[in-house]
Amino acid sequence: LAPGAPRAGGGSSLVANSGLRAHASLLPPSASRAPSAGSAPKRSRRGKSSAIAYEPEPPGPKWEPENWRQQLERIREMRRARDAPVDEMGVEKCYDSSAPPQVMRYQVLLSLMLSSQTKDQVTSAAMLRLRQRGLTVDSILQMDDVTLGQIIYPVGFWRNKVKYIKQTTAILKQKYGGDIPSTVEELVKLPGVGPKMAHLAMNIAWNSVSGIAVDTHVHRITNRLKWVKKETRYPEETRVALEDWLPRDLWREINWLLVGFGQQTCLPVNPRCKECLNQDICPAAKRR
Repeated sequence: LAPGAPRAGGGSSLVANSGLRAHASLLPPSASRAPSAGSAPKRSRRGKSSAIAYEPEPPGPKWEPENWRQQLERIREMRRARDAPVDEMGVEKCYDSSAPPQVMRYQVLLSLMLSSQTKDQVTSAAMLRLRQRGLTVDSILQMDDVTLGQIIYPVGFWRNKVKYIKQTTAILKQKYGGDIPSTVEELVKLPGVGPKMAHLAMNIAWNSVSGIAVDTHVHRITNRLKWVKKETRYPEETRVALEDWLPRDLWREINWLLVGFGQQTCLPVNPRCKECLNQDICPAAKRR
């Protein structure tokens, strides 16, 4: 018997309980009688086994959250001014766009590493100080830890970031010729680089959409809007849940859109629901 096929006997159908549909036109005349256990398959006059063609049952409609398109359009309207901190001081504003591509990509990665658990204003100021000293792989490798710490302070967890930056920069120099990896799998292996940073680096540095970059704002807002089937506890859970249904052509936009929305309106504490255009169709607003 083929794996997963029902056992014969008692006159049961070959396709019973299989979840598949057999084309009747392809069934041999004797298919209405199940073969006894252990019997060989029927052979045609040409000596070849008669095959039964199966096709999977058509899948049901894909899950998607209620009102999500309308909610998205209203968030776009609220973000139309592009005046949130992420718009003015986010990672895309931190690197030198006139630098050689390899240097630019390195600066993107460094700004992402600094941005973790840090406000955009603080990250932007730290990157400006680094760039004033000539921010390249070689300049960081030549800089001592104390000086690097003084420059990036007061970014969150700055002592750990000094260590991660020096380790990652050394790897980039030794393994990638001073450039950054071009895959998420390689990026997340670098010290101090997580999935959100990797997907943003792919987007900004390599102009490639590899996945949805989920930070604390995206995680919080998509759970409030019920854009996940069930509540998620961690950003990586949220990313997987969103990528399961959200059209891929929206993946690049979601991080920028929701981060700014979270900075201005859908705040972590005391969200400004009365100012939100989604107040009437937001599951979280209805409870306030």
